[in-house]
Amino acid sequence: MAAVAEVSVDVAAAIKLDSKPKSDSEFNVQKLVDMFTKLNPLAKEFFPSTYSHHDHPYQDYIQFSPNNFPVSNKPSANDNYPNNRRRRNSFSQGRRRLNGRANKAQREDSIRRTVYVSDIDQHVTEERLAALFSSCGQVIDCRICGDPHSVLRFAFVEFADEQGARTALNLGGTVLGYYPVRVLPSKTAILPVNPTFLPRSDDEREMCTRTVYCTNIDKKVSQAEVKNFFETACGEVTRLRLLGDQVHSTRIAFVEFAMAESAIIALNCSGMLLGSQPIRVSPSKTPVRPRVTRPASI
Repeated sequence: MAAVAEVSVDVAAAIKLDSKPKSDSEFNVQKLVDMFTKLNPLAKEFFPSTYSHHDHPYQDYIQFSPNNFPVSNKPSANDNYPNNRRRRNSFSQGRRRLNGRANKAQREDSIRRTVYVSDIDQHVTEERLAALFSSCGQVIDCRICGDPHSVLRFAFVEFADEQGARTALNLGGTVLGYYPVRVLPSKTAILPVNPTFLPRSDDEREMCTRTVYCTNIDKKVSQAEVKNFFETACGEVTRLRLLGDQVHSTRIAFVEFAMAESAIIALNCSGMLLGSQPIRVSPSKTPVRPRVTRPASI
């Protein structure tokens, strides 16, 4: 009973303290708090006169919380993030599979239209070889590979259709130059040339007849030395492009002569030493275009 009496006394004291009149300062602070909680942060008086309703891109999605602060209800792109990510990944993988299948189908079609030719005489040019097989059908591309001074040279000839390739198999044993050539179905397709490098006009096609493609150039040989080599052996060089990088052990060059006869003579330079390496020279399928100089930025 004594404990209950003590609790009753404490409660009565607390009620008495709470019932005391509040001071003016306490009243003013509470009044300010009540006023501030009723303010609207997006009210007109809080924005400059230049502000437009349309300046806020998500104005239609904005609502207010119980404390009058804006809360965006615009749906987030990440709401279904796992599903969206899975959907994007599936789409990308499907597109890659389709592209891979398309490329594989194109490659297989190109292989069926291509024949492999071996035992080619060193004096036979790509133009002459293509002329031989043109009787079988339209020849799209012809590439001779191998040592230009050996009968071990081989070539790939691509036709416009499979019928041309099948007909070309009947030319096996045809003497071209001094040796009969062998013709077999190809197991690989011809690597296409970047179309942006091919001649675009009659003038550039004429440039190709005066240009040779030189490979296996010693990295220590300078551009001036390459030019001097071909001018001494063949004739005047009008333009020369020497290319290479730090990855490959040798360099390549495109050499344009003033006369087409000089380019024909240059083909006989294959096997000659330029520096410490025997070079290989073949007709060029691309012209040596002048470099475009960009204007200096101000």
